Amino acid sequence: MSLKAKLLLLVTLSIAASVGAVSWLIEARTRKVFRQADQDRTATLVAQFRREFEREGDEITSAVSVIANSDSMLNMAFDLSGGGDSGKHFDDAKFYARGQHLDFLDLFAPDGAIISSAHWPARFGYKQRWFLNEAGEQSGPMPEQSFLREVETPQGSMLAILAIRIVHARGVNFYVIGGRKLDSALLQSLATPAGMRILVYSAPDQGAAGFLSSTSQNFEADKLMPLVQKALQQPGDISATIAWSDGSPEEVFHAVSLPGFGDKPAAVLLVGNSLQAQNALENHIAKVSLLIALFGVAFGLILSGIIAAHITRPVKELADAASQIGGGNWDVRVEPASHDEIGQLAQAFNQMTQELIAQKERLVQTERVAAWRELARRLAHELKNPLFPLQLTVENLLRAREAGQEQFEEVFRESTSTLLAEIANLKTIIGRFSDFSKMPAPQLQAVDLNELVRSVVQLFHGQFSRDTARIETVVQLDSVPAISADPVLLRRVVENLVLNAIDAMPNGGRLTFRTATAEKYGVFELSDTGAGLTPEECERLFTPYYTSKQHGTGLGLAIVQSVISDHQGKITVSSKKNEGTTFHVELPLEGSI
Repeated sequence: MSLKAKLLLLVTLSIAASVGAVSWLIEARTRKVFRQADQDRTATLVAQFRREFEREGDEITSAVSVIANSDSMLNMAFDLSGGGDSGKHFDDAKFYARGQHLDFLDLFAPDGAIISSAHWPARFGYKQRWFLNEAGEQSGPMPEQSFLREVETPQGSMLAILAIRIVHARGVNFYVIGGRKLDSALLQSLATPAGMRILVYSAPDQGAAGFLSSTSQNFEADKLMPLVQKALQQPGDISATIAWSDGSPEEVFHAVSLPGFGDKPAAVLLVGNSLQAQNALENHIAKVSLLIALFGVAFGLILSGIIAAHITRPVKELADAASQIGGGNWDVRVEPASHDEIGQLAQAFNQMTQELIAQKERLVQTERVAAWRELARRLAHELKNPLFPLQLTVENLLRAREAGQEQFEEVFRESTSTLLAEIANLKTIIGRFSDFSKMPAPQLQAVDLNELVRSVVQLFHGQFSRDTARIETVVQLDSVPAISADPVLLRRVVENLVLNAIDAMPNGGRLTFRTATAEKYGVFELSDTGAGLTPEECERLFTPYYTSKQHGTGLGLAIVQSVISDHQGKITVSSKKNEGTTFHVELPLEGSI
């Protein structure tokens, strides 16, 4: 391929890759911002709902307690426990419910029979057994918390916030259960931002009618049922993206189970956030990026064609030499072919290369020394403050010893307290410096190891394809289940290992990526055909500040080992001089720990 063709291809690919990378970064950042905003708004709405729920529950609990503790209720309990006629109390529940503004109120006999019902009087004498087992285990009053439960009414089942209280009379327990219905009015009272809505699901036998909504907007209930069932089975914040069949914008729904009587959830709170704004912005970014890429590629083709037509062989040598320096070969030199400006440029290039090598070595050494000096200075400064009180305390002990036993005992008690306090201060200081050196804790989640490896191979594709040091890549990926890892930290690990392999093959070679499964671990291997390492170098390879490269800091592989260790995995290295090096990484599979 001619130089002109290479320049044309290089400029085209560079512009397209740059625009693509920027577009991808913008879209990724946009999705991250929208996702964070969605989580924040969802958390705010859930917290607001819980506050309203607790406030309503407190009111209901207070109202039921007032009824249970009223003289008339106690008199009724004593009357019935003594064999009185329950029929004369048929309408008592209506009176109590009206006075305390309750939608539902049932008065129960010790055997669970309904004495009086405010919302369904016809159920007089019916027995309800759902609360008796738990109530029978209570030696004192029932728990103070309110709870959710479906209440049967003549119009059908309704979701209600209920509270229960026990009335003791002559050694038996009567029960007061009352509450208010949870309907759309409570949801509509919440400050719901535009593009969001709140649903509450409670009735499995009513289909779409089992949902309460903060809006009048229709939705396909069957689309939400898998998320609802998962939330009922796995308490906690569960989310899913719902695509509607009618062409409406996708929505991200977060599902949170709501407590019922006992351990079983009674309902599910769903908070939906429309993706319309996010999708519109991402489409706009994609269109703008495509236009910029087209104009950029056209401009690059014209410009590179003009430059390539006037470039001579010495300039090509300079370009090749610069490319080798960019790949890490600092020993390259360009022989001046003439005494004109091109020759002077070659001489200046060689001189610049030597100066860069010297400056880089000085800079690495200077940075290392400066880092240790700064660490020593800070540690000395922090330790000096508690050492002075320790010295004074010891001197006081010596003087008190000479003054006599009585004074020594008094000073000894005070001094030991001071010594212990200052020693604790020293431990705190040392702990802070220890924490300073720690890596951030990994945020574990399910990660597709094969997909991560493919993305890294794609990222380094341009560097593998350099003409001066072409690297052949072999990708051997087995079927590996998801591993438990932090995708960001793990990607850095793989990228760091690839960069080390590239540095080990300045003249090109073959780089092999492998994945496999070994018991409870996912395995990743990276093999190069570089210069290799001695056994002594392999032993010290993960030691901080140890490096065999002139431009290395000695921290890269130490950080890699630290990250793998934080993931409860392990990394080993095997190498033979002049044959190559293989890094072997094992990471636990999802759910194996």
